[in-house]
Amino acid sequence: MDSVTAESAVAVPPAIPDQPPRVWKFWGTTLWGLFIFVAMFLGQLAIIGYFVFQHGWSFDVAEAIRVIGGGLTISLSVILGLPAVLLATWVAIRPTRISFTDYLALRWTSWRNFFTGLAALVLLVGGWDLVSRAVGREVTSGFMGEVLKSAQADGALWLLVLAFCVAAPMWEEIFSRGFLYRGWSESKLGVAGAILLSSLAWTSLHLQYDWFFFCEVFTIGVLLGYLRYRTNSTWLTISLHGVNNLAATIQTLWLAGSG
Repeated sequence: MDSVTAESAVAVPPAIPDQPPRVWKFWGTTLWGLFIFVAMFLGQLAIIGYFVFQHGWSFDVAEAIRVIGGGLTISLSVILGLPAVLLATWVAIRPTRISFTDYLALRWTSWRNFFTGLAALVLLVGGWDLVSRAVGREVTSGFMGEVLKSAQADGALWLLVLAFCVAAPMWEEIFSRGFLYRGWSESKLGVAGAILLSSLAWTSLHLQYDWFFFCEVFTIGVLLGYLRYRTNSTWLTISLHGVNNLAATIQTLWLAGSG
């Protein structure tokens, strides 16, 4: 009996401990970030390919530019960026053994934090508007105005609002303040370095703007990054990002209507 028990004990392989959860550090976050960016780009490119296919490859260069730069095309491409980013980010997070929501800090914070962040955002954007008027610049970008006019002409203004104020804030924040910030902040960059670098990465998604608005976008990114750090909530930055885009859309429409 004792010999059988001993043989059974020897035959049982030792238990292999589960690997502990791990966060991607600098290079892991950077490489997976490129993967997510490419997925987003391909997701947005799909709608352009659809319109090209729909026209049977028969339109000229001028027509192609008009269609690709139209409000309807841009709205759909921004919206399609959301599922692409969500899927690619899920693939990137899965090997870490951390849940999707925990890794990205997809949790709500207090309403006090929301209104404090909103007040800071209003002051920042308002300051940039004052500077813009002081140097004789338009307070809204020409790109935004043209896209809104095109969307109105296509009967797709509602779709553009959905894209700019819901879809874009979600996938941009999940990518920058969610995924990039999380990994880079736990690397040698630290919190400050992660805020600055993720803000720069986010700003690079807005190359349609000139240098002035580029600088404004960067400072907004730094503020959102700081709020992400202070509250540990990416839902907060998504909400504030959406409010900012909605205000910019309404402002652009109002100025266009009164111009």
